[in-house]
Amino acid sequence: MDHLACCDALEAEITEVATVLAASDPERPVPTCPGWTVQDLASHLGSVHRWAEQLVRERAQRRIPWSDRGDDRWPANPSWIVDGGTSLLAALRSTDPGIGMWSWGADQHVRFWSRRQLHETVIHRVDLELAMDRDPAGRQAVAADGIDEFLDNLPSARPFSPGVGELVGEGSRLAFTEVDGNGRWLVALDEGGISLPNDDGPADVELAGSAWELLLVLYRRRPLHRADVSVAGDRDLLDFWLEHSALL
Repeated sequence: MDHLACCDALEAEITEVATVLAASDPERPVPTCPGWTVQDLASHLGSVHRWAEQLVRERAQRRIPWSDRGDDRWPANPSWIVDGGTSLLAALRSTDPGIGMWSWGADQHVRFWSRRQLHETVIHRVDLELAMDRDPAGRQAVAADGIDEFLDNLPSARPFSPGVGELVGEGSRLAFTEVDGNGRWLVALDEGGISLPNDDGPADVELAGSAWELLLVLYRRRPLHRADVSVAGDRDLLDFWLEHSALL
């Protein structure tokens, strides 16, 4: 998905988050974010939106600590979510996506942030819906891009997701295949960590399902045994991957 497509999808997700939040009990626990309530999750998401807006607006060339912003002083209600999201979208849409700037991923451009904020918001919308005992749904195109973005960024997540550093091996390969599109993602685990081979070769284990189901499994929002997916090959390798690949 390109920059403007990500912005459009992000706008829809922000609206959906606000809608779900309006029907939620702020003190309700969020099972997929242990220790968090709905209020905690909303505060986190709204703060991240405001942090990303500042980064893009300032074309930041180094990381700005978002924890120092004081956003937790404000009530994390639907209006606050929409206000922060609207400002973020305005900054993203008015900025050339090819401008160089800091990001925590490999893509050091503005376009990193439209894509990252889309998928951050998708996953936390899922968290809110699961807390409300709903079965979340999503678009194939957004889910497929979310898988791609997740795998692109995972090697860069070592500083804040220690488990990623344990994803090493001797050339073992995993494949994630969507059955509702043409996507097939290969991951290799070598001594140096994660790599993404650019070929269509075999894998030691293959996880297949719709792009949406794959995304939920990869983000550990849907337990493997409850997901509408199939596994062929080395199940222990897949379990190892899922145990260590969380973005924290």
